[in-house]
Amino acid sequence: MVQSKAASVDDFMEEVAPERRPALDRLRGLCLERFGEGSELMAFGMPAYGPPKLPWIAFNSQKQHIAFYVGESAMDAFPERLQGVDHGKGCVRWRKPETMDFDLIADMLDHVKTRTQGGG
Repeated sequence: MVQSKAASVDDFMEEVAPERRPALDRLRGLCLERFGEGSELMAFGMPAYGPPKLPWIAFNSQKQHIAFYVGESAMDAFPERLQGVDHGKGCVRWRKPETMDFDLIADMLDHVKTRTQGGG
């Protein structure tokens, strides 16, 4: 896993390859809409959302893909929509930003929000 040394998510976003920036901006925006600015932090060298010691959500720009760490529960909630998408235990990976399914990402974020904050 590639870890950034960025002190803030803004700094992290400045380091992102230009061709990935629009997708990561959109992903960040969805996270902020669900969890608020107060939940945003850098954890394990990547943007994350939730409590500092164990965030609920994180994402990263890896060498070969964009990784979205959403957890097993959210992955288990949408198995049919993840068919044909590279994913593993709690993580979805896209090699090309243009293939990211932002409707699925939004639904996964809503699932996490409901589980962690009662949806409110």
